[in-house]
Amino acid sequence: MAAKNATHTIPIVMIPLGDPVGTGLVASLAHPGGNVTGQTFMASGLAAKRLVLLKEAVPRLSRVLVLSYLVDPIAAPQVKELESAARSLGVKLLIQDIRTADDLPAAFDAGAKEHVEGLLTTAESIFAVQGKRVVELAAQHRLPALYPYRVMVDEGGLMAYDSYTPDLLARTANYVDKILKGAKPADLPIEQPTEFELVVNLKTAEALDLTIPPSLLARADEVIE
Repeated sequence: MAAKNATHTIPIVMIPLGDPVGTGLVASLAHPGGNVTGQTFMASGLAAKRLVLLKEAVPRLSRVLVLSYLVDPIAAPQVKELESAARSLGVKLLIQDIRTADDLPAAFDAGAKEHVEGLLTTAESIFAVQGKRVVELAAQHRLPALYPYRVMVDEGGLMAYDSYTPDLLARTANYVDKILKGAKPADLPIEQPTEFELVVNLKTAEALDLTIPPSLLARADEVIE
């Protein structure tokens, strides 16, 4: 955003970001319309898919704690998707607004009072930065969780459904190449993810006394044992 405010003529290429339309960086995904183009790691229905996968992993699931950084414009569309999916799945959501790391313990305590049985976070950078702390609190409260970032599974989280694959980041260079050959950023559509990675940590599942359904394990791109 600072770069866009500094110039309306120098081409700016984004590595995969959250919601370039919602944040006002571009006019639309198909027609960016200015000097900014690149990629987004968000796709329609992705937040809802994470709730569906968590429900599949924990069939008894009826109450889910959702951590979200609501001040970020990319949060509201994800929460809306989750609420719609929750209605169809018969799941009650407890949405907790997280502004700083200090808000996390209270959010988990609120979840405990509501007897939540699972955890999701929306895909804002605060949860990547505070991923280890979120994973630790989920373990303390014995909550099965599905995260938007694969690194959180590496840190001990149960599952992740991530769209930020290495090839997505690498393809950012294609935009630079096209612009250097004369293309205008305004005419280069924003690329959305088409490949997704499901990662399951069986060591964490065992610690939670949770049996992941074989049908879900069979679809996992990686299983940590």
